[in-house]
Parts: sequence; structure tokens; C-alpha cells
Amino acid sequence: MKSRVLGKIILRRYGFWIAGGLILLLAGWWFRSRQKAQMDWRHVSAFGIRLPMRFGIHGIDVSRHNDRINWKRVRDMEAEGVRLQFVFIKATEGATLSDKQFAKNWREARKSNLRRGAYHFYHPTRDPIKQANNFIRTVELGEGDFVPVVDFEVTNGQSDVVIIDGLRQWLEAIEDHYNVRPMIYTNGNLYRRYIKGNFNDYPLWIADYSNTHLRQYDSDQLYLWQHSQSGWVQGIRGRVDFNVFVMDEDRLSDICL
Repeated sequence: MKSRVLGKIILRRYGFWIAGGLILLLAGWWFRSRQKAQMDWRHVSAFGIRLPMRFGIHGIDVSRHNDRINWKRVRDMEAEGVRLQFVFIKATEGATLSDKQFAKNWREARKSNLRRGAYHFYHPTRDPIKQANNFIRTVELGEGDFVPVVDFEVTNGQSDVVIIDGLRQWLEAIEDHYNVRPMIYTNGNLYRRYIKGNFNDYPLWIADYSNTHLRQYDSDQLYLWQHSQSGWVQGIRGRVDFNVFVMDEDRLSDICL
């Protein structure tokens, strides 16, 4: 009896808030369901992952960790109407390191008619100009290639000021050399802390595996979405990062030479 009376009191006092909370929960569920439907996620068994089929231009990124790659098999692979159309290849890291597979991967990707791009793994503890020069010494870009990419995913305990200033120096040195604006690859946390508000004019490539939507990123600058690290591709050993171009397809030239 007491519990029934207590329940009535709670409903009288807090019924509005309880109803409001339920409405918010239902609205959130409906919105997430709608977003999933808009992305048109489909599991493609040959690739071993779900792909957002709303977008039509799919690709991968590779480094020496993927060992030797059979590029003909990569290019020839097609499953459920999806064929890989581009690849980003790790070129350099820090001030002195270069990826031992880069030269071969760079050459073979072009022979396989895959649109190719090169990226530099950035270390905030290293001189940004020396890092830019490392990339410049290693990578010769041609017509149709993607713009250079800085892979920013570690902070190495450096202050915000050091990180932002260093990234700016690298980006400006690369832009001066290649006469194109580079692209920034990063994850959601680093984007919110360092990129947003500081580098809004640069094209963005985001790594985000937890969401089925991209509304937290600048839609005017977001071009590429790395949505999975767990794909499979014929001709490549082990797991492969999968990406998709999220702009209208006629905007692809925005991030190419």
C-alpha cells in the first residue's frame, strides 16, 4: 500500500520529467535508426566488414605492416558491386624514417590504375620542418595523385601550443613545396582538441569507428572517412583499413593534383 502511494506521489511530482526522458530516449533511438538507414550499411562478406553503401568511392590505406602486396589482385577484386578505387600509402615518419615498402607500393599502385596518395606519420617531438623535408625527399607527386597527408594520431606528451605550432609549420612547408593544400588525417578526439578551430581550412580525413554518422565534423571540409580497421582484401595479408569518400563524387578533384 505504501509503495502504491509513493508511486502516485512520484508520478505527480516527476511525471513530466519521466515522460520527457522517455521521449528523448525514443527520439535518440529513432534518429540513430534513421542515420543507419541513410548510410545503407551492408555486410560484404568478401571484404569481411560492413560498408556504408550510401557512398560510391571506396578505398584503403597501407604501410609496411601490410608486407608485400599483390597490386593486381587488389585492383581486380570486386564484391557485390564494390571495387576499390583508391589507396593511401605510408611514405615517411618523423624526421628521418621512410617506409621500406613505399617506393614499390607507390609504383605498383599507379600501374594498377588505383588513385594513390602518400602520407607522413607526424611526431610532435621532432622538428616539423625536418619532417616536412623528409616527406618532400621521398614523395614525388603527379597529376591525379591525392594531395599530401599528415597523419596526426599521437601527442607524445607535448603541450597544445607545441603541437598546433608544429603541425602548422609542417602543413605550410608542404603547401609551399607542392603548391597544394595538404590534408589532415586524425581521430575524433584529436580533431576536437587540436584541429577544429585551428585548421578549419584544411581538408579532413577522419578515423571514426564508433559512429554511423558524421555530423560532429565540419561537413564543408570532411572528404574521407576511415570507418574500419578490420577489412580483408585479396593480395594483402592481414587486416586492412577501409575508407570512403563522403563528398559528392564530383568533389574528388578538390583533394587531387
